[in-house]
Amino acid sequence: MRKILVANRGEIALRVMRSAKKMGIKTVAVFSEADRKSPHVKFADEAVCIGPAPSNESYLLGDKIIAVAKELGVDGIHPGYGFLSENAAFGEAVAASGITFIGPKSKAIKVMGSKLAAKEAVKAYNIPMVPGIDEAVTDVSYAEKVANEIGYPILIKASAGGGGKGMRVVEKQADVKEQMERAISEAVSSFGDGSVFIEKYVGSPRHIEIQVLADSHGNVVHLFERECSVQRRHQKVVEEAPSSVLTPEIRQKMGEAAVKVAKACDYLGAGTVEFLLDENKNFYFLEMNTRLQVEHPITEMITGVDLVEEQIKIARGEALSFTQEDLKIKGHALELRIYAEDPLEGFSPSIGILEKYQAPVGKNIRVDDGFEEGMEIPIYYDPMISKLITYGETREEAIELMKEAIVSYKIKGIKTTLPFGKFVCEHDAFISGNFDTHFVKKFYTPESLEENFKIEAKIAAKIALQQYLKEQQILKVPTREI
Repeated sequence: MRKILVANRGEIALRVMRSAKKMGIKTVAVFSEADRKSPHVKFADEAVCIGPAPSNESYLLGDKIIAVAKELGVDGIHPGYGFLSENAAFGEAVAASGITFIGPKSKAIKVMGSKLAAKEAVKAYNIPMVPGIDEAVTDVSYAEKVANEIGYPILIKASAGGGGKGMRVVEKQADVKEQMERAISEAVSSFGDGSVFIEKYVGSPRHIEIQVLADSHGNVVHLFERECSVQRRHQKVVEEAPSSVLTPEIRQKMGEAAVKVAKACDYLGAGTVEFLLDENKNFYFLEMNTRLQVEHPITEMITGVDLVEEQIKIARGEALSFTQEDLKIKGHALELRIYAEDPLEGFSPSIGILEKYQAPVGKNIRVDDGFEEGMEIPIYYDPMISKLITYGETREEAIELMKEAIVSYKIKGIKTTLPFGKFVCEHDAFISGNFDTHFVKKFYTPESLEENFKIEAKIAAKIALQQYLKEQQILKVPTREI
């Protein structure tokens, strides 16, 4: 594999290209008109504009991307995450064109792309699942019957869903009809598929996911877990590895279950198996993401494994160079997703120019970004600017370094989630490890963040005053010529 096209943009495109370059592989960037000056375009060996800013006129044009790849003699296409990364038809079209798709086979993408099909696939492997029904529901009376059997509250979920869309919590029978209709409508609007199913609502869950790697020689390993419970609108904001609550026994069981899930769909490459962990530390299979995850850097930090490099090697037909026994957890890592959002205004989008952009640097600090000072944050794509990752020998060390890195991160011109990240890292619930996916709902309000700002301002004022008084006490001896 001598040349790879990255069918994506921003920080993930740059991330993939860096590993490719390290391996001596040439890279091709594709970009929309809005991303013409993006760092990933400058970094690539070759770059081609594939259309206007809207993703359906650029980054989602699979046929056009494949045509560019063929024209430039590309050997492999890496989809990154988002856009075409979990599009089975795109993967098939890439393979049909004679180019290697750096990802799983279409069968795995299709099976795991449907929560119902995924549940069906793993049934035979005795993997714990949340009580509920593993079939699409449209009949309200049947839904009410099932809900009464498993007990309220229940969760209505879109089979093709993600990011919290097509998801409704129902507390009582009287609300089933209305919430089902809403879930179905949202599922059709977001995914073109109105299939929904019902399962028991786990009240205080933690969101734990397991990273897996599978090669074409029958080897499957897991690279331990990531804790992803700090979320807003069902989307992750702060992640860490390893989790602070898993015992070695539970970690091993979850890892073994994740490997079974990968085997259930004949998986190939890097993937992530997601679980819910209840307050009694029972875990339940949730879904599998058939791609690289946004939060993959924290797994890289604690294992020393370059996941993108492994993806490329697996796509080339190579066997994994390590076994499960070779993998060990070393230290602790945190990741903060830095979004162009205003945490004081319900995490609403904050679009504008990066008047100042200065990322922190230092030992055990990693920043994966796709922007530079002076660039505009486009309205057409996901609002994530970068990912700030810190590593420590202990969890406490990683948290302290994260707080320092957040303060050192200088961004002006837009609002970001940096203050929210600091709020999380300073909160007793997070520090203690006693939190779940309701962290934001339980502990965060704009007022609490504003109070933090006031406290910090007072501290800064006191320090400035002390410095001033100190300088006034210094004896200044005038100098004169003799």
